[in-house]
Amino acid sequence: MMTVGRAIPGLLVSVRSAAEARVALDGGADLIDVKEPTRGPLGAADRDVIEDAVRTVGGRTPVSAALGEWADYSGCDVPSGVTHVKWGLARLSECRSTDLGNMRRAALGAIPVLVAYADHRRAESPSPETVADAACRFRFPVVLFDTAMKDGSTLLDWLTLPVLARMRFRLADFGTKVAVAGSLDAGGIRALAPLAPDWFAVRGAACVGGRAGRVSAELVRQLRTIIHTNCVAADAG
Repeated sequence: MMTVGRAIPGLLVSVRSAAEARVALDGGADLIDVKEPTRGPLGAADRDVIEDAVRTVGGRTPVSAALGEWADYSGCDVPSGVTHVKWGLARLSECRSTDLGNMRRAALGAIPVLVAYADHRRAESPSPETVADAACRFRFPVVLFDTAMKDGSTLLDWLTLPVLARMRFRLADFGTKVAVAGSLDAGGIRALAPLAPDWFAVRGAACVGGRAGRVSAELVRQLRTIIHTNCVAADAG
């Protein structure tokens, strides 16, 4: 098994507007993710919102876009300037090669992110283990572990750290990067630090007023400090 690189994980902050993208940048976010949380866990923002966010970021960090669930995807083009795109697998019973191939093609040059819902039975999606296996077989560059239902439960309420670690390190063997999400807060980041993910992905923890609130530069800075402090400590241990 290969050793996972020891670079400090990045902080992905999900935003719903260009104004929030600017605030997240001011706080030190490493990756700006554009989505509309009222439309689901991977709710797609309107195209003009994504394009405005890309212009605001101006190449200072990568910009990803959530585009909804693959089962609902209508084939719209990926906005220019987006570096990563992701679709959920809700209501799909398995990771079919045709779906995965079409997903990669639909990314149109952006990096496709395969999403594993920890609460997969509630989402009627493939299990995280199945998604991780598919990512290895089909050479997806990135896997995101997330929760489908935003009801206060977290990633670790659905998957144990040892199970996550097995998937994370197997994906690393195949060169696949890993992001972890799922209602993460400071405690969740500390608990998941031993995984050495490539990104911690947050929305609610970076907002005043939770997931439906507004992004705060100060909260983003605090989360970044927590990542750096705890991941350096995990490396030292």
